[in-house]
Amino acid sequence: MITGSDIPEMLQEIPKAPQKLFIRGELPDAHEYTYLTVVGTRKPTTYGKDVCEKLIRGLTGLPVVIVSGLAFGIDSIAHRAALDAGIKTVAVPGSGLDPRVLYPKTHARLADEIVNAGGCLLSEFDETQEAAPWTFPQRNRIMAGLSKATLVIEAELKSGTLITSKHATDFNRDVCAVPGSILSSLSEGPHMLIRLGATPITSHDDLREALGFPRGNEGPRTAPLGLDDIEQKIYNALVEPKDREMISDEIGVPLQDLNSTLSMLELKGVIRERMGKIERL
Repeated sequence: MITGSDIPEMLQEIPKAPQKLFIRGELPDAHEYTYLTVVGTRKPTTYGKDVCEKLIRGLTGLPVVIVSGLAFGIDSIAHRAALDAGIKTVAVPGSGLDPRVLYPKTHARLADEIVNAGGCLLSEFDETQEAAPWTFPQRNRIMAGLSKATLVIEAELKSGTLITSKHATDFNRDVCAVPGSILSSLSEGPHMLIRLGATPITSHDDLREALGFPRGNEGPRTAPLGLDDIEQKIYNALVEPKDREMISDEIGVPLQDLNSTLSMLELKGVIRERMGKIERL
């Protein structure tokens, strides 16, 4: 159990700070690591899964800890991606930590792997507290409070994920969000957050920068995630700003078709138009 001054400083700062925390494993030193909470839908699309894995993999080698809730969907994908990348991870389940009540039971093995890899399970609840509708909103504030930033990957407008992001905002922490398809209800949450001022994350370089680390220097800038073939060609062509006609000629796409794709890329936060030329963001 952690009490008093042993509770992480970030958590001591939040309203109604926890007085005790139950722990299994070792909590990485917050003076040595930057904590990032990753949350999202429990039923992600292939895009959401790929984005989560690629963004976390892009943090390999940095002193970062990934925090999530051990739940189905983006939570477990984030933990697994961190483990695969050799990044420490902290799980904050919506239950006590006793193996008899740990939620969800199907993630017991994942929980063991998190602990064995130098991370931990953390809970404000008594050891034998079973998961209940009220426990998840309460644990969400712990997840948001632990971290410098919260990253949202796929979430509907009414979801527990947005509760976590609201806590992050209330605690004066950074909120980041991954844009998605305008045709998907799972993009409504991230797009709303971006409209309200959240940092759009379209590559792992964006995420590194949002956490206070330099952008990757592994060569040319990594292309944003989730681009289709035409969008990728446009992105690759924009090594330097170009007007629409130049892009059309270079990639062999008629101007009338190009314009709609450029509008989509601008909506995704990948490009912008300045003084008649298109440039990468």
